[in-house]
Amino acid sequence: MKRTSVGAIVVASVAATTLLFTMLPAANSQIRANPSYLPIGTSASGNTSTVWFHEPLSGRTLACQTVNTPASGLTGIQCVSAKFPSQDTP
Repeated sequence: MKRTSVGAIVVASVAATTLLFTMLPAANSQIRANPSYLPIGTSASGNTSTVWFHEPLSGRTLACQTVNTPASGLTGIQCVSAKFPSQDTP
């Protein structure tokens, strides 16, 4: 093979590799930030129900209760979130 053709092959392969890496999308790592609530209890009285959830990593709790109206019945769910006190506090 001629010396010029080897150089041309090297230049072409470097150019192709560079083009390939610039055209490919960069890999992005994604962190799952969604809380994972665990059910810890339920209760029901009459036509109202309540459920409690706990998210162990953050120590947060979530209580959700059904909302009923006399004319329409079940119209929605209301939730309240709170944080448990830390174990380190006296």
